Amino acid sequence: MGTLAILAHQGGWDEVLLVGGPMFVIAGLLVLAKRRVDAKAETPSKSDADH
Repeated sequence: MGTLAILAHQGGWDEVLLVGGPMFVIAGLLVLAKRRVDAKAETPSKSDADH
């Protein structure tokens, strides 16, 4: 129980991690998805070449 009390309120850094952590994960996933979409848009697909 002592360790839990120590981690409970340490000047706000724990709240920053609880809020900022998921935000950074979501932002990273969005950047990754955008890169994949942009890379796919640059390369012509076979269906585009047929027309």
